[in-house]
Amino acid sequence: MTSAATALPLLGLRITAGPVELRGITDDLIGPLADLAIKGVHDPDFMPFTIPWSVKPAAALPRSLAQFHWGHRSRFSPENWCMDLAVFFDGELVGSQGFHTQDFLITRIGETGSWLGREFHGRGIGTAMRKVICAFVFDQLDAQLITSSAFTDNPASLAVSRKCGYTANGVSVLKRIDKPATLQLLILEPGNLIRHEHKLTVEGLPEFRRSIGLDA
Repeated sequence: MTSAATALPLLGLRITAGPVELRGITDDLIGPLADLAIKGVHDPDFMPFTIPWSVKPAAALPRSLAQFHWGHRSRFSPENWCMDLAVFFDGELVGSQGFHTQDFLITRIGETGSWLGREFHGRGIGTAMRKVICAFVFDQLDAQLITSSAFTDNPASLAVSRKCGYTANGVSVLKRIDKPATLQLLILEPGNLIRHEHKLTVEGLPEFRRSIGLDA
């Protein structure tokens, strides 16, 4: 019988490295992720995201999060895909790690993005989950470059990128809420990645590679 993970192999993807586990965001994880986000993702007087999704009213956040992930699923193709993964640390749900790209088969480049429940900040989890996703994309998906970005007044995010081996790649100025803010652009080459101490194990890799046009 065809399952959701058969139709969209992203849902069956699982990457593990020591206490860090990244899983495809199945429907049963959307509610727990929403509950985690409702409890807080950042300080209330600061906005780290270019799209301020985290300040939606608690009653609206679950639907917004569900529509976000369902939308990415509906548009998934080898030409334009988002790899959204739930992050577990020591078996506890702590946040989400993503990688999104366009024309990956030609460019071999994409961008990381993530969020972490506020209660889990300051424990090195953000760095660990970024190292895991970057190692996976380089080693298992044949990427050549990975980009990221953070506002210049977000030292915690910039520190995560630095600890992973990213280097500065220019700046951009964006509207944040109702004011301009400077965005630091970052780039990572395979040889500069500072790897996680644990080796990665992956479930569902052959199916996922085929779904993005590799090994077709």
